[in-house]
Amino acid sequence: MDLYHNICEVRFEGNQFILKVDGKVMSFYLETISSALHNASKIERETFEISPSGYGIHWPLIDEDISIDGLLGIVHSPELTF
Repeated sequence: MDLYHNICEVRFEGNQFILKVDGKVMSFYLETISSALHNASKIERETFEISPSGYGIHWPLIDEDISIDGLLGIVHSPELTF
């Protein structure tokens, strides 16, 4: 199972979070994905780290994490072994 995502753009426009992931540009309303980001200052929003695997984004100034799979609605089921 490949958990890697290619995140090449993260920005904010008003109350929208805009992300380019796996070659697709997507936008999300901040109030629907994170109250911490919605209420954050410009500096707090613009200070972030993308995980090396591209699995998530971390905002250290407000201690907020966003899972890319969660944003994209990807659900991983455990592999069953018999």
